[in-house]
Amino acid sequence: MNATVFKVIRIIFGVLLVVFGANKFLNFMPAPEEIPEPVMNYMVALTSTKTLELVGIVEVVAGLAFVFNKFGGLLAIILMSVSVNAVLFHAFLGPADIAGAIVLLLLNIVMLVGYKEQYKPMLK
Repeated sequence: MNATVFKVIRIIFGVLLVVFGANKFLNFMPAPEEIPEPVMNYMVALTSTKTLELVGIVEVVAGLAFVFNKFGGLLAIILMSVSVNAVLFHAFLGPADIAGAIVLLLLNIVMLVGYKEQYKPMLK
């Protein structure tokens, strides 16, 4: 992958992660008006167990890692669990809004491919 293209994607992805991760704490983006009951039940469970805050921390830390290009390879692996869970959540509970989760997963995969040299010693 072209280094300049990867750098631009990495920084944009990082900024998006910081913004969406920070939103889990600061709530500056409005919530959808109509939320299906299964989605609401799931979100209440995530909020009551502080899991949503943990996801927010992972997103902010991963975003900063991508923006500053420090530990990006490690955070791309850790963020993969968030990406896969977002896609599964939308696939089963809110398929109408799955586009954002798929973009998150695809950008996460791009990060994994971009950092693939860092994984070679681990996979020997």
